[in-house]
Parts: sequence; structure tokens; C-alpha cells
Amino acid sequence: MGGVKAHLKPGVMFIFITVCLDMMALGLAIPVLPRLIETFVGSVTAASWWSGVFNSLWGFTQFVCSPILGSLSDRFGRRPIILMSNLGLALDYLIMALSGNLMWLLIGRLLNGVTSASITTAYAYISDISEPDERAQMYGYIGAAFGVGFVMGPALGGMLGHIDLRLPFWVAGGLSLLNALYGALVLPESLDKDHRKPFSLKNANPIGSILFLWQAKSVMRLALISMVSNFAHHVIPATFVLYASYRLGWGGREVGLAMAYYAVWAVIVQGGLTGMVVKRIGEKATLVIGLLCGVVGFMSYGYNTDWRVFLITIPIMSCWGMTNAALQSLMTTRVGAGDQGLLQGAVNSLMSLSGIIAPFVFGYILSVMTRPGVEKLWSGAAFFSAAVVLLVAFLMALGVRDRSKDEPVPTTAKPVQHDHEPLF
Repeated sequence: MGGVKAHLKPGVMFIFITVCLDMMALGLAIPVLPRLIETFVGSVTAASWWSGVFNSLWGFTQFVCSPILGSLSDRFGRRPIILMSNLGLALDYLIMALSGNLMWLLIGRLLNGVTSASITTAYAYISDISEPDERAQMYGYIGAAFGVGFVMGPALGGMLGHIDLRLPFWVAGGLSLLNALYGALVLPESLDKDHRKPFSLKNANPIGSILFLWQAKSVMRLALISMVSNFAHHVIPATFVLYASYRLGWGGREVGLAMAYYAVWAVIVQGGLTGMVVKRIGEKATLVIGLLCGVVGFMSYGYNTDWRVFLITIPIMSCWGMTNAALQSLMTTRVGAGDQGLLQGAVNSLMSLSGIIAPFVFGYILSVMTRPGVEKLWSGAAFFSAAVVLLVAFLMALGVRDRSKDEPVPTTAKPVQHDHEPLF
């Protein structure tokens, strides 16, 4: 954090903590939401269908609302958007905890998709306060916090869910509320007033945000790599638990331990290794190597029949995590300071689109390849497919130009006249 101004350092620590806690809060609901849905619809079959509906609609709200919230952060600053997002998450989880029927549970889930903007705005915050040469390392820290929170959340949610199905929602809401209160005390604003720009519906929508990315082919290419890489990533939450049970005979304990083991490597790679690798070989080479590690990892997951080979593969797979830090570093140096929120909203919108489609694709592949009569070897087809998808991202990355060889995109920001101080 050497390049971060002293008065902003508490905000940097808050950003790391808020990412971890937000991911933990999201993860708390994962083990219990399908079971809570089942209590309303009465059967596993109906609950499976409704769980897919819930997840797809959550992704759709992210797709629509991410550019809006990103643009609002360019207009009013990062601080109010982050704090209101945390307060909104607390309200969402409260609604889900108190829901008396399926419709109220769905309303809470949809509001959760709308207000889950703190991660997107957190990326913009890091871009505001860090120098270009430090961004990959800073985004690596964010990735480590993301991984730790997302692994701890489901584990804690599973334990709390054994006590009461609604308890994880109460805990998630409490974490979000405490995070908002903590941020209100320590989080300084990162976006100077001179770099803010008027809110425009032209850009604050999925189509407009994509056109914004298209203004520079290099930015659009990087955003599409993020989207394709995220598409491949969804094979893990969509199929891993069922695949590990079918192929390796694992239960919840073994899956939990494997996720914890992965989290340790995520911290090592993203929290420590990423910054050193980027400084040594640059963002593009880091991106290419990270994607190649992901391809190798998915192929190993698909062929694997031995838990020891699986454990050896996890450190290789964790190097795929370097790609996000490299992509963020490359993208944020190609747009102006007043467009960082719009950039993050646009990229998150594309990634949300992949999150709507990918779980159905990989889930369907697994269901077909585990039918009676199909050789067990082909049960890994979903992971083979993810490897092919990630190979496409790898080939796209070969055409990326290093930061030093690419001119930044001029910002479209215009100064905003402030007649009063912001409320937050």
C-alpha cells in the first residue's frame, strides 16, 4: 500500500474487509436457500426448478442494475454507493429471514441482486486510490478476500442451517449492517469532485455500457475475456458438489475441506504471488499464464479419479486467480478516472449475463453424462467443456497489448457543480 495516501489507508482496509464479509454473507445463504424454498413448494423436484429461477433472476438483476450503480458511483462518489449497498443487503436478508411465502423470499432475493453492488464499486475504489503499477497487486488482495469470504460463508451457513434454516439469513443481515456502520466511520471518499460526471441513462444500462466498452477495442476484448472466463468458472458452483460425490465418493466434509484447501492457495497466489509475477513479467503474460493454468486444471478435474491428484491440481488451478487481477489492472488504466464506476458496472453486467446461462449449460451436461449406461469417465464432460471455454479466453488473451503499448481511452467525464456537500 506504499502508493496509497495516508488518509485513504483505513478505506483500503475497509474495502478488503467489506469484500470478505459480503462474500461470506452471500455464501451463508447457499446451503440453505434451496432447502428453504423446498419448505414452500413441498418437493425436491419443484425446489430444484425454483432454485434455478431464483439464481437466474438474481443474475438478471445484476445484469440490468450493475451499469446503473456504477454510473451513480461516478456521479456521487464511491462511498455513498458502497454504504447504501451494505444497508440494502442487510434489508434483503431481513426480508428473506422473515419471508412467510415463496413470493416474499423471491422479492428479497431480487433486492439482493440489485444492492449487491459493493464489490463492483470496491473495484472502482481501488482504481481511484492506487497507482497503475500497483493495481494488479491490490486487485490480487481483493481476490484473496473474495475467495476467503466465499469459502467461509457456505461452511458457516451449513452449520447454522442445522440449527434453523433462517438463522444464516439473520447472520448475513447482521454482518451487512455491521459492515455499513463500520464503513460510515472509517471509509473516506476516493473519487475527487473534479473527476465526477453527470449521470446519463445513455450509459447506465446494459446496452449503453457495452457501447461504452466498444469505444476502445482493447477494453472490449478484455471485458469479453472476463465474461468468457467467468462463464467457465460457473462449472464449479453448478456441478462440483454432485460431481465430487459421483466421481470420487466425497461427502460434505470432503468437499468443505477441499474448498478450505483451495482458499489457502487462493490467499497465497492472489494475496502474495500475483503482485510479484506482474512486476516480473507484466499483466499480459500473467493473464495468459493464469488462463493456461485454468485450462490444465479443468482438464485434470475432468479426468481425475484419485483425490491425491485432485489435491495436486488445486495449486495449479489457483493460479487461474491471477487473471482477474491482471485484467482489472489492464482495463482500469485504459479509461479515465470519472468512468471507473461505469467500467466496473459494464464488466459486471457482462459477467452476470454469463452467470445466467452457464449454470444451466454445465448442469445439463452433468445430468446427461451421469445417466445410467454412460461410462463414468464422461462424467467429467462439464469440466472438459469449461476447459474448452477457457481455451477460447486464452486465445483471445494472446491478442492483448501490454499496458505500456496502449493509449488510455480519454474520459468522457465532465466536472459536476456541487451546491452542497454529499449526504454520505
